Amino acid sequence: MSTRRVVLLALLTLGASGGAALVASGDGPCPSVVLLTVDTLRVDRMSVYGYERTTSPHLDRLLRTGALFTEARTVEPLTGPALCAMLTSLHPHESGATRNGLRMRPGMPSLPKLLREQGYRTAAVVSNWTLRDKMTGLAEHFDEYDELLLQKRWFGLVSSEAGADDVTAAAEDWLELHAAEARHRPFFLWVHYIDPHAPYERQRAHLEQLGLGAKRRHLSKSDRYDSEIAHTDRSIGELLERLGELGLTENTLIAFTSDHGESLGEHDYWGHGRHLYETTLRIPMALVWPGRIEAQVVDAAALNLDLSSTIAGLLGLAPPAGFRGFDWTGVLAGKPAPASRVTQHQAHRGAVLSRPDSDVARAEGLLELAVVSDGIKEIVRPKSGQRWLFDLAADPLELTNLAGTRSDPGAGLSLWMEIVDNGLRQSDDLPPEPLDEETIEQLRALGYTE
Repeated sequence: MSTRRVVLLALLTLGASGGAALVASGDGPCPSVVLLTVDTLRVDRMSVYGYERTTSPHLDRLLRTGALFTEARTVEPLTGPALCAMLTSLHPHESGATRNGLRMRPGMPSLPKLLREQGYRTAAVVSNWTLRDKMTGLAEHFDEYDELLLQKRWFGLVSSEAGADDVTAAAEDWLELHAAEARHRPFFLWVHYIDPHAPYERQRAHLEQLGLGAKRRHLSKSDRYDSEIAHTDRSIGELLERLGELGLTENTLIAFTSDHGESLGEHDYWGHGRHLYETTLRIPMALVWPGRIEAQVVDAAALNLDLSSTIAGLLGLAPPAGFRGFDWTGVLAGKPAPASRVTQHQAHRGAVLSRPDSDVARAEGLLELAVVSDGIKEIVRPKSGQRWLFDLAADPLELTNLAGTRSDPGAGLSLWMEIVDNGLRQSDDLPPEPLDEETIEQLRALGYTE
């Protein structure tokens, strides 16, 4: 038995009878929850959303059986802040996690904490070094927090990631041991895949699937990005198959999303985190629960903040008072979606490298703010006052800036600017843990320090 399996078995055995009373269930055993997230995944590059290449056949089959959100966005297009927001249902300026390397406030409410209070086992398998507890404070929210950092994808220079196959293997190990030792307890398992993130490696096994020719050697960045999605999709398919083999599918709620999208040259920009265009804001999002959620498409505006609130609602739990996300439980059961919803977004500079820099890191790191309402997006760069106004229905590629038709930011954006500014200044008493030299070099290599 591997060392990892021995450690997992010990943890599961120690916790097999612990925890509070389980949530009440009038229809049988309490459901488990699997949360799958894929780093840097553009919604328009998934075949389930209409992309012409078959990039995501395994996820397509899964997501078509549940509630598929077509207008979901992240609150911030940066991994640490986005996923902290997803789990706490709080905006980055509220949790304190606004930049990679800036940890959340301790003691924040979250979905895994809520479920742990109900007797759930909670575990995470993360493969992006920006999600290390030292940089996020996320381990506080889980019984087990597995930082799976095994390989060097960045030309052999950066050794703090894990490929999809290793992530799936670790998640399968956890599920197998849970099924063997603590099957009677419901669980919450979060699994995060990083592969579509730059540097976009060529995944040769999937080139023919994408219509690129199995022996093709020279691919564009965009083509390599698609092959990374297909590679991750295949690995997730294996995890889903194992979930079924263990008899855990029928009574398990599966949530799927991304932390953010990716700009692939649009607006002369490659990457994410610096701007609030749709290429980095829009994300895939879906909820699948056999026999409980009917297959449907939800076209109303949604946020990654909504996932924790909705999962709590689906399980019959009242979310913590501080949760900001909308609970879609009623809509998924047939009630009308909100007729109009304003969503708010923010973008910040890269990571914080030193404690002196952290003294003003939150307040000084803000780059852009945006609000989206009824298909109109307004963006502002607070320091320069530069603004953009886009009609997303008429101009989905955001090529025509209509800001010249309005002299000042709209009332909604002005209020959002004030709220975020106040929140960032209140968070300045939360300096990050000092980063080691290896981490600092990794951040610089990935362009996260500008």
